[in-house]
Amino acid sequence: MTTAPLEDQRRLLEVQALDTRAAQIAHRQRTLPAIARITELDARLADVDASRVASRTALSDLKREVTKADADVEQVRVRAARDQARLDAGTGTAKDLQAITSELTALGRRQAELEEVELEVMERLEAHESVLAELNSAAAVIEAQKAEAVAERDADLAVLTAELVALEVDRAAKAEGLDAGLVKLYDRLRAQSGGLGAAALRGRRCEGCRLELNPMDVEAIRKAAPEQVVLCEECGRILVRLPEPVRG
Repeated sequence: MTTAPLEDQRRLLEVQALDTRAAQIAHRQRTLPAIARITELDARLADVDASRVASRTALSDLKREVTKADADVEQVRVRAARDQARLDAGTGTAKDLQAITSELTALGRRQAELEEVELEVMERLEAHESVLAELNSAAAVIEAQKAEAVAERDADLAVLTAELVALEVDRAAKAEGLDAGLVKLYDRLRAQSGGLGAAALRGRRCEGCRLELNPMDVEAIRKAAPEQVVLCEECGRILVRLPEPVRG
């Protein structure tokens, strides 16, 4: 059976109030709206980045296609220019000149086909460049929004951290000199009971579990020695007896 001066037990409620406040602040630190916003923005940015990678890959492929199409067109142009020069010079037999003329006609058709392919590839390239530009703009907007959210989070965390530091100082003062056995029991019960290890007994109700105890248990608690540490039969927390209200 744990015993501790009744005054220490009552002071323990002050320590509990500070611990409860600290737990609330810690919860706020974990659940700041800015944190959820940062998570959302990170997910959006990851999606945009994935699209940007795909777009850059497509652009790289299309640029190679454009280079190849340019080379194919240039090769036909060079061949046509050489044939045209031979035709203009009038050298060779009539049969040779006729063959050159036929080849120039074929080269003209081939050049037109290749230029059409080149144009189609360039149009696709421009479309992908436009998409990539839009993705880059979207990423810049998201990054700016994230920077704002991070600044908001850091500012809020700084305020809450300062509150916690002040609470820790206050708690140390409140807990100083408390019965060691009482504190050990309180810390164990607090760890087991979601942060609440001690609660006041008000009338028949335990302020920890908010349940009313049966009259016989309450009577036994009231009659227990003041230094006896009693636990709630319902939730197992330390029950701290408060002074009886003065009846007029």
